[in-house]
Amino acid sequence: MKLNIALLPGDGIGPEVIDQAVKVSNAIATKFNHEINWVKALVGAAAIDVYGEPYPNVTHEICLRANAILFGAIGDPKYDNDPLAKVRPEQGLLKMRKDLGLFANVRPTFTFPSLLDKSPLKKEIIEGTDLVFLRELTGGIYFGKRGRLDNGNTAYDTCTYSKEEIKRIAIKGFDLAMKRSKKLCCVDKANVLESSRLWRETVQAMEKDYPEVSVSYEFVDAVAMRLVQWPKSYDVLITENLFGDILTDEASVISGSMGLMPSASVGLKTSLYEPIHGSYPEAAGKDIANPLATILSAAMMFEDAFKLKDEAKVIRDAVNLSLEKLIVTEDLSNGQNSFSTSEVGTWLSDLILK
Repeated sequence: MKLNIALLPGDGIGPEVIDQAVKVSNAIATKFNHEINWVKALVGAAAIDVYGEPYPNVTHEICLRANAILFGAIGDPKYDNDPLAKVRPEQGLLKMRKDLGLFANVRPTFTFPSLLDKSPLKKEIIEGTDLVFLRELTGGIYFGKRGRLDNGNTAYDTCTYSKEEIKRIAIKGFDLAMKRSKKLCCVDKANVLESSRLWRETVQAMEKDYPEVSVSYEFVDAVAMRLVQWPKSYDVLITENLFGDILTDEASVISGSMGLMPSASVGLKTSLYEPIHGSYPEAAGKDIANPLATILSAAMMFEDAFKLKDEAKVIRDAVNLSLEKLIVTEDLSNGQNSFSTSEVGTWLSDLILK
């Protein structure tokens, strides 16, 4: 099978972890007789340096022509520390999501048996956790009207949603729930926000189309609390952009490290796969960043974008074995000898090719 994949390393540790995902993906291609055509493109601060904008048209065209996109991270301290900067790397991320129609962010949260002691939560609370957030990605407060009043002394950001935007993410949630335990939670703040009331009304009206799915409605603050008290009570959760951004980062600590969790952003034109962590500029160039989230994102890509479940399983099994044998970077080494980013990628690719 020929796979055309756009490769967007991005900023900070992005290029380093992407290199390892490419290494592992190429090993899978060799093992299963696939041909991967990688097409690299710039995004984020790397693109600003060359094109003056964080998501240039040339990158957009490469993404449109690809069957899937593998993405690293965006962000650079020289922009973070300049509140007056007119162009920022993160603007490229929002533009990419909007222009490619990537309206649904899929973020699984699960535990690794060999790493249960790495979580800040008790083993008995997290063991067996297996949930998925579907975060709406192209609407809400991140894309609403914003501005300053009173000579800059007052600021406002507007959260706006249409019924159609809510329906399309809810359909993804209901469909995923049907494939899992037929349990769906709609996360909102309907006791305060009008946009949340529209979310709740819209999902309630859709329940009749999915009679087998048990639907619950919970306020975002209650979910934030229960995620660390009883994460196993959740299976599939749908929510708007800002709530999802916050809750998925909270959920990521359940596994013990943000460096372990993959994600996918799916939409109208293509799908994008990325680790949930940021660009971690402090570690850039040091060959110490954990590449496993990016490698597991590649596994999601094989399974979801190309329907290659066996290939995805081989990657996940290899990652689990690396964790059991402590072939890991310093963030997971338990004070023992750690491996570099590139050494972990090489160990996994060699294992796959055995």
